[in-house]
Amino acid sequence: MRSQRTIKTEISFEGIGLHTGRFARVTLKPAPRDSGVTFVRTDKDVVIKAHVGSVIDTAFATTIGHNGVKIRTIEHMMAALAGLGIDNVNVEICGPEIPIMDGSSTEIISIILKAGIAKQGKKRPYLRIRRPIMFEDGHSMIAALPYEGRRITYSIFFNQYGFGEQRISMDIDEETFAAEIAPARTFGFLKDIEYLRTNGYAKGGSLDNAIIFGENGVMNSSGLRFKDEFVRHKVLDSIGDLSILGFPIYGHVVASKSGHATNIKFLKKLLAHPDSWDVIMEEKSSLRPVLQINT
Repeated sequence: MRSQRTIKTEISFEGIGLHTGRFARVTLKPAPRDSGVTFVRTDKDVVIKAHVGSVIDTAFATTIGHNGVKIRTIEHMMAALAGLGIDNVNVEICGPEIPIMDGSSTEIISIILKAGIAKQGKKRPYLRIRRPIMFEDGHSMIAALPYEGRRITYSIFFNQYGFGEQRISMDIDEETFAAEIAPARTFGFLKDIEYLRTNGYAKGGSLDNAIIFGENGVMNSSGLRFKDEFVRHKVLDSIGDLSILGFPIYGHVVASKSGHATNIKFLKKLLAHPDSWDVIMEEKSSLRPVLQINT
């Protein structure tokens, strides 16, 4: 069991959102222990806690909101924080969407490391899976199994352009996340871009921040960072989505074709079945506190 962490100093970055195409400036600030991740829309004076009950939309990204104010595409930021074990931080944003940067979490990780990581002198509780629990949603599935550590197995399949199946299984820690998962970029298919933009999505997307797959394969001149970059990015998204729980999950997460909607629905099912888990507060004892879902 490790100590809670925040960042040492505040730090800012800026860029355009993947879906809105609008400019936003983000400032990360240290936060007290036990406070979690809190988002603040400084242009709207609205505070939104990173919590399952704050998620209001999962179409092509994870969006949180409160009283009609939204912050879109938080999953890459959440994944970077979770991957580095940053538990408590305030994320101030002037704009409607977290900047997409290069489409991965690598640049956000570099920004966090530049700010520095500070231990906070109190142990970090975690959620330990005691009994298997599964959620199925159409062709998508996600489950959590007891496991001594943090492991994820993920598979995807796209029956087009020879894309086929990709599968990955690995233990997740700070090193493996930073090296093997964080660099994987978001991706899309050329045939879908017109539909997405017509319906208010991918307005800021480009070959600079997404992998585009066309009839002849990958269109980006830089090629792929991993031969299985697509499934690695799905793992990145899942880590970000699942971190909204507020506790690291110790167990083996197994997912097939799971997206943002399935990830969040799984978390709600997990919280509704407390017989499947314990929240470990100390090394040799456990409590099962009341975790509320604000829906």
